[in-house]
Amino acid sequence: MRGYRGIKYTLFICCYVFWVVSAILTSVGIYGKIAKEKDVVDTLTLDPALLLIVVGSAMFLITFLGCFGALRNTTCLLKMFLGILVAVLLLQIAAGVVGYRFTDMVMERTERLMMKAIVRYREDRDLENAIDFIQQKFRCCGVESYKDWSRNVYFECLDTNPSLEACGVPFSCCVGLQNQTVLNTMCGYGVQQLEESSAGQDVFTIGCLQGIALWAKTNLLLVAGLTAGLLLLEVCMIGLAAGQISWIKKVQQLKNEDAPRRRSERKDSYWYPAFADFNDECNSE
Repeated sequence: MRGYRGIKYTLFICCYVFWVVSAILTSVGIYGKIAKEKDVVDTLTLDPALLLIVVGSAMFLITFLGCFGALRNTTCLLKMFLGILVAVLLLQIAAGVVGYRFTDMVMERTERLMMKAIVRYREDRDLENAIDFIQQKFRCCGVESYKDWSRNVYFECLDTNPSLEACGVPFSCCVGLQNQTVLNTMCGYGVQQLEESSAGQDVFTIGCLQGIALWAKTNLLLVAGLTAGLLLLEVCMIGLAAGQISWIKKVQQLKNEDAPRRRSERKDSYWYPAFADFNDECNSE
């Protein structure tokens, strides 16, 4: 019985933690969506708020099945939870294999997506903050180079562009100075007109596609560890769910074998908690 309780409550705690996290993600996404009075960007891949809502809602539903199924010993919900986790695990493995086998195609599609994000920069506050974070974190600018920002109407390098930021780049591309306390938001003005050697003194010239790839190679052990940890966690939760289902089936089998005695006991009570007499059955063996 101790083994069953350990499996049950370990699965419940794990699902409950992710259930709370998913509720927070969904709430943040909904708040961000409401805070943006008028959305221009309304696609799943380019709207961080919408992405949070979708991912958080999916996690909320899946972890709710695990929480309620584990707590109430409901095999139907546990089987649904188990099936979804197995499907997610297989999809992750398949995505990894496809990404490895078709690296060029994946990189091309990623480049197109990042270019769309640059074009829609300033149209969505969340997207703008996400791009600024990526450029500062990975010390990069644009997709392939800093001149990619000419695709944006605000930074387009044309004589007919009335924007003050024409031929410039966002401030997140700028190389930070040591002991700098005041952020110079105009540091990227006009850098697209400079050669790469000259522009490199003020802004990052490497593209974010290459910057992210270099960071992943440099921190290969960290990336591999996080990926392996996530997969291991999913495998553990799958094992816990399968273990609890097996225990429930075993208890049901024992109950069916001792049905005559249980019928006589049920006449004296209208309420029977789940597995209340499981200890007696185990001890009798």
